[in-house]
Amino acid sequence: MIRLGSLAGYPFEGPRVLGGWQPPDTAAVYVILYRADPEGKPHDFAVIDVDHAESLKDTKLPFGHPRAKCWERRAGTKWGVHIATYEVPGGSAGHREQIVKELLAVYKPGCSPEQYDQAWEDEWIQKYDAKNTTGPLTTNRDPNES
Repeated sequence: MIRLGSLAGYPFEGPRVLGGWQPPDTAAVYVILYRADPEGKPHDFAVIDVDHAESLKDTKLPFGHPRAKCWERRAGTKWGVHIATYEVPGGSAGHREQIVKELLAVYKPGCSPEQYDQAWEDEWIQKYDAKNTTGPLTTNRDPNES
């Protein structure tokens, strides 16, 4: 098991070598990973793609996927590509999509065609006044700054 995401993360099954892996007929979020430094840090993985599917069997995994060549380039070989999956308990496609967006914002995977940011703008939240209960937001707009 590997935990991915913000805070405590989501408990993903794996990582497993993608070559030889048989995708089950289940709905799940999947993450494609590789070992960025197999010599120095053999237990550390880098996220290179994130997606979800109603049925993992229909994703053309392991190597028929449209982005499989990108994964192989990043990993150096197709045998260096790993997968981890998370079957969202009681989750729908909307739940899986939200998890994918969070993971994309956290890891910024290079093989993913979509990217998200965790920043916010004033117009999304607006100013508010709740006397005696709370103060104004003090969160920095840029999540990469303290």
